[in-house]
Amino acid sequence: MTVAYPRKFRNELSAQAILAQVVKNREVHMVTLNRYRFNEQRSCKDLTDLIERLNGQPRDMVKELSHHVSDEARHAYWLTDLLYDLGEDVGTPPGSSYIDEFERLLDNNASAHPEDMLIEALAAINVTEKRGCEYFSAHIKVLKSGEQTPENIKIRETIEQIMPEEVGHVRWGNRKLAEIAKKSPAHYAKVDVAKRKYSAIEQAAFESGMDVLMGAEFRRVNNLMKVVETLPMWQRPQYLLEKLPQTLLSPELQKTRIDLAQKAWERDPISFVQNFIPMFFSADLKSAQKAAHK
Repeated sequence: MTVAYPRKFRNELSAQAILAQVVKNREVHMVTLNRYRFNEQRSCKDLTDLIERLNGQPRDMVKELSHHVSDEARHAYWLTDLLYDLGEDVGTPPGSSYIDEFERLLDNNASAHPEDMLIEALAAINVTEKRGCEYFSAHIKVLKSGEQTPENIKIRETIEQIMPEEVGHVRWGNRKLAEIAKKSPAHYAKVDVAKRKYSAIEQAAFESGMDVLMGAEFRRVNNLMKVVETLPMWQRPQYLLEKLPQTLLSPELQKTRIDLAQKAWERDPISFVQNFIPMFFSADLKSAQKAAHK
């Protein structure tokens, strides 16, 4: 069966490499923490929506999802308290939303059959939780190896509180999907397809929020095509027609670029010309990363 796991950003930069740069810039670090907070908060809403769609069946799943909501709400308030104590923003984070992009890429024609819906939901939850675990783990490692300021220690301790429960969520999802797959060859096939589909959707959503360099539109289309390849042949044309226009012509991407350019110019016009512009036009992520931190 397919093993769904997070991949590196554009197959080049690991979570640890990205976060090593994030923690060096306090403004970016705080925005990253606020994105964690926002994602945990939004997951409560999405899980609650799933519980309502299940409408009480299966009973054990509704119970376990309710516990999951409680965990995510606790993570959201821990992160909210952390940002509040640090005097930082607790509003909607700037830039493209990972969750909004994930939801935009969902297949609107997915089966409404209760069991199929549950398989799809479990696969979607599982792959996003794995991404969260990857980033929390990398964040902890980077903070442990960095300067042990009171602020960094407080941030690390908060993420360390969250991490075990996120790992538990991943294990729970793995177990539930495995239980369904064991029912029959048909169930096995459905679980395998769902895991491949949501792995492709998650990677596309993840990269869309990270990649604003020149050519990002075409890389987004490439990721979209990887999602299309996981769909049945008869669903592919309609899905592509629905998703392609916003993928290729994303207003959020242009707004994010303008905001970043404006901030870079206001911070240091010379660096904007010497570093930001070459970084933007560079197709080499590692070279761009070096230019961004000169």
